[in-house]
Amino acid sequence: MTPYQPASTRYDSVAFYRRSGKSGIQLPLISLGLWHNFGGADSFDNARAIARRAFDLGITHFDVANNYGPPYGSAEKTFGRLLQMDLAPHRDELIISTKAGYDMWAGPYGNWGSRKYLLASLDQSLVRLGLDYVDIFYHHRPDPETPLEETAGALAHAVRSGKALYAAISNYGPEGTARMAALLRDLGTRCLIHQPKYSMFERTPERGLFDTLLQEGIGSIVFSPLAQGLLSNRYLSGIPADARAARDGRFLKPEQITEKKIVCLKALDALAQARGQSLAQMALAWVLRQPAVTSALVGASKPEQIADSVAAAKKLSFSSAELSQIDQILAAPR
Repeated sequence: MTPYQPASTRYDSVAFYRRSGKSGIQLPLISLGLWHNFGGADSFDNARAIARRAFDLGITHFDVANNYGPPYGSAEKTFGRLLQMDLAPHRDELIISTKAGYDMWAGPYGNWGSRKYLLASLDQSLVRLGLDYVDIFYHHRPDPETPLEETAGALAHAVRSGKALYAAISNYGPEGTARMAALLRDLGTRCLIHQPKYSMFERTPERGLFDTLLQEGIGSIVFSPLAQGLLSNRYLSGIPADARAARDGRFLKPEQITEKKIVCLKALDALAQARGQSLAQMALAWVLRQPAVTSALVGASKPEQIADSVAAAKKLSFSSAELSQIDQILAAPR
């Protein structure tokens, strides 16, 4: 097989990259998440085609976590194979992130936020990925039992040891974010970025978190910006037989797709068409309008979806009338 040669045009658009807070790191406006479709039960050839297409389009950031799969750890193994086969020669062009914080292995040391768990998990992740270091290591969620000082100390140690270049957090609220940022600063490590859930249907970060990130100089990369695919044209006529909501109810449940929500989606789709975009492209542009947002993290089940997501960057601006109309649509009962 001919060795993979990435597209020579992949960096043609400098506007496709945005600085993460007050750091020296720029991320692509669209980053690729390996939460779905990269597990051991998924097609490796399809995962490979998605990753190649992403890099060809200028996506330099690939985001995974210790327990992405299924089974746990298999998404990291898949990406490790992709690195070995295709992307290793371009390692210094990539930002690779992984996380620990959710259930990973049996017993009291395979979950949450202890130093024992975080550093052991990072070592395991590096083995699965076949790497000496990751660029970003996240604490995946707050731990109500472990002192934040211990979790911050583990993140700082990961950076000092050279096993991660940057520390990061996910799913923290405004107060926890400010505290973690201060603790990391005291330990000589910056909090590079925060990964919150944010979309037209999930606007919690607007209630204080984005303000905190701007104040602290921390970037953000938002996950589920398409609400698990709901903010796309997939569900405008109900639930397709091959849709995730029909075959895997762990994340997007059929009962979430109500008739009123479909009416809402159709109204948003009409506005997107008037803007010359698909609904998914408008939803991505909408999250990227936020000054605190560095990148939108998308998944894909086929390479064409990556190209559609990247095309959202062609039109990121909204008029005040469009934003008002979106708010009115979202305010309707659903």
